[in-house]
Amino acid sequence: MVQKTIKQVEKSLASGASKAILEELFQDFNRNRFQVYKMNFIRGIFFGLGSVLGGTVVITLILWLLSLFADIPGGIGHFISDVVSSVENKR
Repeated sequence: MVQKTIKQVEKSLASGASKAILEELFQDFNRNRFQVYKMNFIRGIFFGLGSVLGGTVVITLILWLLSLFADIPGGIGHFISDVVSSVENKR
């Protein structure tokens, strides 16, 4: 079955009909469009949730590392402490 499909794809690519064979394969594997839409919707929700949680963790770690360097003398230390204090005041 797989060999037959591979041969069909190679043959259709050679003849310039790759779009038709890809549509045929899509229709064969995804007969129920509602399931496809449902899975893509759920996948999108989890992708968005993971992006937000991952960004929150990264920003938290960066601010924590910056707070460790707040005792550095000079302009950089004051800048870092200002950033950390402004983030803490926003909560």
